[in-house]
Amino acid sequence: MSLAARIKSLAQRDSISAIGLGLSGAWLFLVLLFWFLNPGEPGQTSGVGRLVAAVGVILPLILIWTAIVFARSIAILRAEAEELRRGLTQLREFAATRGAPPPAIPRPVPAGRDTESTAPAPAPAPAPAPAPAPAPAPAPMRAKPADARQSAMRFDAPESISVPPETLIRALNFPDGPDDVDAIAALRTALKDHDNSRVLRASQDVVTLLAGHSIYMDDLPPDPAPAAIWRRFSEGARGNSVSALGGIHDEQAQDVVASMLRQDEIFRDATHHFLRHFDVLLSRLTPQLDDDQIAALSQTRSARAFMLLGRVAGIFG
Repeated sequence: MSLAARIKSLAQRDSISAIGLGLSGAWLFLVLLFWFLNPGEPGQTSGVGRLVAAVGVILPLILIWTAIVFARSIAILRAEAEELRRGLTQLREFAATRGAPPPAIPRPVPAGRDTESTAPAPAPAPAPAPAPAPAPAPAPMRAKPADARQSAMRFDAPESISVPPETLIRALNFPDGPDDVDAIAALRTALKDHDNSRVLRASQDVVTLLAGHSIYMDDLPPDPAPAAIWRRFSEGARGNSVSALGGIHDEQAQDVVASMLRQDEIFRDATHHFLRHFDVLLSRLTPQLDDDQIAALSQTRSARAFMLLGRVAGIFG
């Protein structure tokens, strides 16, 4: 139960207890009033009579407090039901918006529209080649960990900058926690580039969704693939010639991912979006890397998610 629901139920229980105390006090007042006003006949009250009198005094109190206990339990159940109803409403809104942030926050740009502006802009002046519209401002995503040991970081990306490959590789692994200062700084720097920002956000989305099904990238060490195969893939090779890139062989994780791809439309769209952008990243980044840097890239959480999802999706043959 949330804090608000708990406070509400406690307030209801306090008012119910006050009612119970009031009824009990009123009953005892009536008993005393009857006791003092009844003339009675001394010496003629039997043991059974005294027992009946005691039961007549105590039984209404028992009934009052039994009703109070039931009323307090009902108040708790109502508060929990209201909290569950609120949670279901949020889940419906989440599903209706396909996992996008609330309407007040700009939604992430769909695939294929990365260079379109989310706000209407004046038509550009005629020119021999159409000028690209300004890229949309990155939208902050849900503040959820991409892994059980990772803090999700969301930053604005005002202008594109040149990011060193080693900084981007560290950002693709995401911070291990709020104390991972170097990774947080690398992530801040990498997110200032629009292309890197799209890949990082797409990666964090799928890693977060996988973590929600207890699939953590840190628990899925891949079989290392030679750097030559990563270069071959970045040059456009597909199928069995690059099958070594599907180096994650955890059958349970593969079964869960396959089931999610079949049944969860949000996860399926997020997966295709991530695979497409990570593919573009490899084509752009791999020519700049030496063999050691490619090996470091393949061990990042983003690359592990790419290996797992690509293997299940069949892009490695």
